[in-house]
Amino acid sequence: MTKLKNIKVVVTDLDGTLLNPQHRISDYTKSIFQELHHQNYLIIVATGRHHLDAMAIIETLEIPVYLVSSNGARIHSPEREELFAFDLKSDVVKAALDVEIDPEITVVLFKENVWQTNRINERLNAFQAELKYRPELVDYKTLEDFAAIKIFFSHENHEKLVALKEAILANSSSDLHHAFSLPTCLEFMDKSVDKAVAIQRVLEKEGFSLEEAVSFGDGFNDVQMLSETGKGLIMGNAPALLKETLPDLEVIKTNAEDGVANYIASKILNKEFVMD
Repeated sequence: MTKLKNIKVVVTDLDGTLLNPQHRISDYTKSIFQELHHQNYLIIVATGRHHLDAMAIIETLEIPVYLVSSNGARIHSPEREELFAFDLKSDVVKAALDVEIDPEITVVLFKENVWQTNRINERLNAFQAELKYRPELVDYKTLEDFAAIKIFFSHENHEKLVALKEAILANSSSDLHHAFSLPTCLEFMDKSVDKAVAIQRVLEKEGFSLEEAVSFGDGFNDVQMLSETGKGLIMGNAPALLKETLPDLEVIKTNAEDGVANYIASKILNKEFVMD
């Protein structure tokens, strides 16, 4: 196992990981990441969120950060230059939606500057402190252009999403793969798109290896990232099934306890004081 003294890169998910339950970065976490920057660590945020949404969050850190967004479909440099982009073709998305979908399920197509949805979901809006990435209500029956960065479904009943996943996989292109970022959130991307693949692109650009990276995550869209970096750490608030899927990985404090910042402070920066 990689020794933490060899770690040069810190990779973190946002929701349920770096962000607290109020979907914000705490002042303590901000101070720890600023110290990481001052000590010349490379920092990568890898999230399922759209880049416009995520950029508004990571700007509060006030340090240079690489951004992997939409589960790897976009990569932006610390200067906000787009380094990589991948969109699902319109016919692929249309085929995925050509199944019977419970009208209570929120359907979202992530577009470049807007998200197109079948219903306004205030719970999803609550994930944005400020609406940097706005919803647009559409009727998918009359929509002509289905091209999207990714397809997103949300419902409080996890089993409904599982049934929808099976229907889409049975009906759609084999080029799609899925992930549950949360039990209530099902996402479909191209099979070539994954956080770990995008992170590898950033590391190659910067001259680092996966073995030199530590990663933090709480969802099934983090599995490859957590598995392939030198040290993968699971949040205490992550679903039990994720912990069972990756039984060899260490489980740390929850996002409500500033688990990422506490771990970095004690294990990487070697600070004696950590937040309770």
